[in-house]
Amino acid sequence: MRDNTLKYLLVLPAVVVVFATAIWPLIEAARLSFTVGRLNRPGSLDQYLGWENYAWAFLEEPAFWNSVWVTAVYTTLTVGLTTILALGLALLLAPGGRLRSSAQTLLILPFAMSPALIGVSFRFMFNPEFGLFDAFFGVLIPPLADVSWLADPTLAFAVVVMADVWGWIPFLTLVLIGGLASVPRDTIEAAQVDGASGWRVFRDVTLPQLGPVLAVVIILKSIFSLKTFDQVFMLTNGGPGTATQTLSHYIYFNGMKYGQIGYSAAVAWLMVIPMIFLTYAYAKFVFRKG
Repeated sequence: MRDNTLKYLLVLPAVVVVFATAIWPLIEAARLSFTVGRLNRPGSLDQYLGWENYAWAFLEEPAFWNSVWVTAVYTTLTVGLTTILALGLALLLAPGGRLRSSAQTLLILPFAMSPALIGVSFRFMFNPEFGLFDAFFGVLIPPLADVSWLADPTLAFAVVVMADVWGWIPFLTLVLIGGLASVPRDTIEAAQVDGASGWRVFRDVTLPQLGPVLAVVIILKSIFSLKTFDQVFMLTNGGPGTATQTLSHYIYFNGMKYGQIGYSAAVAWLMVIPMIFLTYAYAKFVFRKG
């Protein structure tokens, strides 16, 4: 009886924290999405709108679909590039790999920086007047000097992707190094004794063993890419135009700048849907039995 009482006393605060930080904000966002109207409509504030905010997003707001497209492309590129580059680095830095002792410490530095600081740093580095990249291109590739990277939609999007990949490679590399350490060495050695090349060993032995870790890495990175805001806000603020406006920035833009609280809450709930599926998949991989 005493042990059960102690268990409940420990679990209750955790339940309260989860409800206050996760469940209640979702309930409040759902309520706002149905009850608070867009301020650009006379008399719509505190008016019951039902599904109108959702219908507006799907049927009457091209900017919403632009932000969905930008987020989808951004997520695909950042997840793919970061995973591939992190896996390559992990193979170099894994136990027995080359450059391990000299590079593992450097890997921590980008991940130690906040996303907002990374955005500010890349904004300065790509400045066409005094940026680091402008000086670099001016010496090695003169035609690329004095290019307004953040003023061109395609180049600005590439810079945003580059900043995210640079910031996330260290964390994913360290996770994959841990995954590579769990691959049985005797299996690899047996394949090598049978005459398998390095590529065959990686493709037929290492990669299948690394599959669950790669799945977790891809799902986790997808979650963070879908909700990215800090770097976009500090680096391009969604511009030029709406070329780099992700869903999170679109929600902030409408809710905080234009006061369209109900509409922003509705779009936020639409973004929750893929998050739920990704979180479920992540939990399934992390907490699977055996």
